[in-house]
Amino acid sequence: MRVQRALGSRSPSLAVATTMHHFSVASLLEAYQLSQGMEWMLLESIAHDRLLVASGFAEGIPGRGILSPTMSAEPATDGILISGTKKPCSLSHSMDLLTVSVSVPLKSGKGQQMAVAVVPAQSPGVRVEAFWGTPALAGAESHAVVLESVAVPEDLLVRIDPETEGRMDALQTAGFIWFELLMTASYLGAASALAEQVLREANASSEAQAAVLCELESAMGAVEGVALRTAGDLAGDDALVATLICRYTAQGAIGRTVRRCVEMLGGMAFVRNPRIAYLLSCTDALAFHPPSRLRMATSLHHWYAGAPLLMT
Repeated sequence: MRVQRALGSRSPSLAVATTMHHFSVASLLEAYQLSQGMEWMLLESIAHDRLLVASGFAEGIPGRGILSPTMSAEPATDGILISGTKKPCSLSHSMDLLTVSVSVPLKSGKGQQMAVAVVPAQSPGVRVEAFWGTPALAGAESHAVVLESVAVPEDLLVRIDPETEGRMDALQTAGFIWFELLMTASYLGAASALAEQVLREANASSEAQAAVLCELESAMGAVEGVALRTAGDLAGDDALVATLICRYTAQGAIGRTVRRCVEMLGGMAFVRNPRIAYLLSCTDALAFHPPSRLRMATSLHHWYAGAPLLMT
């Protein structure tokens, strides 16, 4: 969390892009722990060769598992052929590998099973198309990645045994928590960059500056708290609800703090320093990451309706 906040304070695009790498690797590791195959060799290669991994998953959207198929797959000799589009896809130009979720035939030929396909970025049939049209977070390379009948060999498929698919909810929850907490810390970093500027340059009172710091540090404390609580167990509705509450509480704090910082820096600074407007637009983008407020409210309502709590 602290590393992502530091990155976000210097380059919001880099923080957002690397969040998707971490999310991809974490989800791949969770999938491997379900399959217990030879995929550890792939994970070792990612670490040893310092490879960047982009995400073709559903990005932890509640109601749709992170491994729900996002692309189509057809059987082929010693593997599958994958077709489809992921947009936006961060790290689209810099990725070495792309992870995508697919439904593939069982080796017995009877029925289907879930799998994570790992696609080398230089594979024939993979191309990147321009998609991101705003300068905010442009460095995250969030363009469209198109796959047209891309051959993926069997040794780059992490198959999920049908007998373990009942544990897929835990896998989705783990990926969701990684995504939300890392992304929230990244945007807190972008907001912290403006706060640093206020402390250095603004003629605001000590009380006003302290109010900014209290908002940001309280939000970061909540992020770290949820991370610590879930470090040993990423499964369960309690962890999911805590993560949702933390993300949207932090999102509110970021919005209030950033606008207060811009006001304290003043109109002349806003006009003459383009980074102020840039950070303002970057921090607003947190609202566009899943889940939506409506979906979050629905999830919380269902949870609290069954929770053994006395709400007063």
